[in-house]
Amino acid sequence: MAWDEAAVEERARAFLAEHDPAEMDRLDFLRARFDAGLAWVHFPEGLGGLGARRDLQPVVERELAGTPGNRPGRIAIGLGMAAPTILAFGTDEQRKRFLRPLWTGEEVWCQLFSEPGAGSDLATLATRTVRDGDEWIVDGQKVWTSVAHFARWAILVARTDPDVPKHRGLTYFVCDMRAPGVEVRPLRQITGEAEFNEVFLTGVRLPDSLRLGEVGDGWRVAQTTLMNERVAIGGTPTKRAMIDVVAETWRSRPELRTHALHQRLLGLWVDSEIMRLTAARLREQLAAGHPGPEGSGMKLAFARLHQELSGLEVELLREDGLAYDDWTFRRPESVDFLGREAGYRYLRAKGNSIEGGTSEILRNILAERVLGLPSEPRADKDVPWKDLPR
Repeated sequence: MAWDEAAVEERARAFLAEHDPAEMDRLDFLRARFDAGLAWVHFPEGLGGLGARRDLQPVVERELAGTPGNRPGRIAIGLGMAAPTILAFGTDEQRKRFLRPLWTGEEVWCQLFSEPGAGSDLATLATRTVRDGDEWIVDGQKVWTSVAHFARWAILVARTDPDVPKHRGLTYFVCDMRAPGVEVRPLRQITGEAEFNEVFLTGVRLPDSLRLGEVGDGWRVAQTTLMNERVAIGGTPTKRAMIDVVAETWRSRPELRTHALHQRLLGLWVDSEIMRLTAARLREQLAAGHPGPEGSGMKLAFARLHQELSGLEVELLREDGLAYDDWTFRRPESVDFLGREAGYRYLRAKGNSIEGGTSEILRNILAERVLGLPSEPRADKDVPWKDLPR
């Protein structure tokens, strides 16, 4: 069936007529919505979608406004990174097993990529996986793992062949966070919270049925995750943007205004509009599950804007901008960036240029893969991983 706006609208209304959220359990409603193809319409039928165009999703959200949601802030890694990777590289069994509880929020996902010695240069990662019959034994350490303290599953990249160059000896897995040998420790950050963690993997056994993609093809699979991550961070629309928060402060506190601050605000407003329109264009161009390197530009712009806007907000508020509501150590389930005060936003925005790919690495990606500039010299490109200096 060729789905257009009218057809999707009719489908959503028919679903609501048959499923009254006031009379249903929240999870039952979400499961039914997934089964009706109204979770993400661009996914295939039977996997939460209709095989329709991605830009028809807002039609569904409009018709189902006010009904129970899946708390996307809590399951952002699953929605933005794990799901498109599972769709692109998973087996039929993996897609059927993981996608519905992922979308409904019954199972939370985290990302086991970065390591203490492999952040910006992820391909140098040292977590090892050795095959033992129909299982893989994983040993290593991961770091900066958001929501690992309550995640059920993780997407994991590990080294399966140290005798080939670093990009070619990696394999991609789904990791059971409840498996014996998985230890999660909090990392307290500048905000006082510990939304990040370090994860130690000691003799963790994973069945081969949890492998995504071919053995040794983990870098290619990981690229799908990373590109989707950057789109999810930089190009996902929200009901309220940072520029709106700062503009509200500007309007409500006229005594704090200066000409110089006004000029900065106007410049950042223009930049925010450019990013918003570019993000809309990027979303229209995306093929389901296969974003291109342009998402790196969106994430780069997002990080710069958040940091500059949060800094401007603190300056506008003067001494009030230094206030902080709660330094109590806690392990949150989501990042409430716009729901907190200016001091929190200023501190938390510092991480925007690191998480999801550092701004320096993203500039390299844009230079080489978007602008077509020569690549940086890489002396280790053809050197076996085991021979790299460490």
